[in-house]
Amino acid sequence: MKKTIKILLVVVMSSIAFSANAKDVIIKLEDNSKILGKWRLYKETAALHKKAKEVKNDWKFNNNGILTSTSRDPRLGASKDVNVKYFIEDGAIKKQMQPGREKYEMCKVVKLEAKDMILHCKYNYYLFTRL
Repeated sequence: MKKTIKILLVVVMSSIAFSANAKDVIIKLEDNSKILGKWRLYKETAALHKKAKEVKNDWKFNNNGILTSTSRDPRLGASKDVNVKYFIEDGAIKKQMQPGREKYEMCKVVKLEAKDMILHCKYNYYLFTRL
């Protein structure tokens, strides 16, 4: 009996966690005009209700379809820029996963306000603030 109750509890909790992610409100983009410019990526997480990992990267959405990601290594005091292609397709951001490879991932906008943006890509949510 205890084992059955534990299994049911796990099933219920899993379905609640799944439904929390399934209820994302998707903000459809018509073009890149709302995301152009520089954004500070400050947190990433597998689910919005879970603890987020702090990150220090900058993403710059350029008008020419290039996304420049700048990551900083505080231990070395150095930064590195990586350029990948991006475009808007079906209301979402489709971005190159690695430079030089034609493999893309879709990132849906789930929050877009004056200074805040949350993207839901394949495996993670990315939390940004506009610079």
